[in-house]
Amino acid sequence: MRRREDLDYTHDSLVEEREYGLYWYSWLWNLVRPVLVFVSALLLLIGLVSYGWGRISAVFIDPVDKADTQPVAFTVAAGDSLTRVSNNLESQNLIRNRSVFKYFADFMGFGQKIQAGEYTLSRSMTINQIADQLTSGDGRPIVRNITVIPGWNVETIADYLVKEGAIPDRAAFLDKARTGADFADYYYIADVLAARGAAQRKYVLEGYLSPDTYEVYTDASVDDIIKKLLSQTEAVFKEPLHARAEELGMSMDQVITLASLIEKEGKTADFAKVSAVFHGRLRQNMALGSDVTIKYVSGTTRMALTREDLGLDSPYNTYTHKGLPPGPICSPSPAAIQAALHPDEQFLQEGFLYFCSKDPNTGELHFSKTLAEHEYAVSVYAPLWEAYDKRTNAQ
Repeated sequence: MRRREDLDYTHDSLVEEREYGLYWYSWLWNLVRPVLVFVSALLLLIGLVSYGWGRISAVFIDPVDKADTQPVAFTVAAGDSLTRVSNNLESQNLIRNRSVFKYFADFMGFGQKIQAGEYTLSRSMTINQIADQLTSGDGRPIVRNITVIPGWNVETIADYLVKEGAIPDRAAFLDKARTGADFADYYYIADVLAARGAAQRKYVLEGYLSPDTYEVYTDASVDDIIKKLLSQTEAVFKEPLHARAEELGMSMDQVITLASLIEKEGKTADFAKVSAVFHGRLRQNMALGSDVTIKYVSGTTRMALTREDLGLDSPYNTYTHKGLPPGPICSPSPAAIQAALHPDEQFLQEGFLYFCSKDPNTGELHFSKTLAEHEYAVSVYAPLWEAYDKRTNAQ
């Protein structure tokens, strides 16, 4: 039989155990409850965001019609801005919202990479797929880049354009360049055609097809390309150059002609010195004696010209004819044009009248004041020219 004391003890123990269990349950609940609240709130937020994003995506971002894979032709013209492209995409129902596409392309760095061309898209494409295709340039290009190098002549330019697929026929290009008749609306070509001796020129357009890099349409005609190059000459030869030419008593054509000789004779660093030699000889009514004019007519690439070469019967032979040749012999760079207008004044004052190649490999020139000095320099350097011709199989 239990004593009362034992019963009291047992009752108290049960109460204590119950209170202890409630304490730990309360402590655990206080710990877990905020976590559960946070998780529940997070799940609710995710659900709301997911729902909201789904609604936004359905209205602004999703493909216009995931089931419509019908090809749609889309064109990006040269010079089209991202805004223009976005507007055109929306107008052809290829995207849901032009502003969203524009901001997306800007954010992803696609804005400056969209390339001109003709593309095949579909209304099942996402805005990311569309942007990726427009920037990868896998559409049929509607423009191409062509580059005319300073020192190229009309025939070299024609060969290059044929090689690049920009023109189909070399002969048609050369015929137009030879006569220049289709381009008389350019005042400087009209002046050339009206000048005495125009018939002596190999190509009326020689020297006026300005060297530069151009963007032209893939379906551009021969006339379109020629006009593009002629227009750049006008952009380069601005009014201050005309004013300086007038100070020197030269026409634009004379400046372009002299610049073309300078372009072919020396490197850029020597342009002003070469110009000074030519200006000095012109002032003294001396023949220019420029090898490059003979090479232009004969087509030879040899450094060491023969007596037969130097006696070539041609108005372009500046050994046998005084003054400038009938016209330019290549397309001169802006630097060569500046040199033609601004010869090295110190060289002019010191009377340098001759130069010859010092090193065929580098293009370095040797300048002389007197004929005796020049002839001695030629005797020193001529063997280098002959060795260079032999090594390069020059014709």
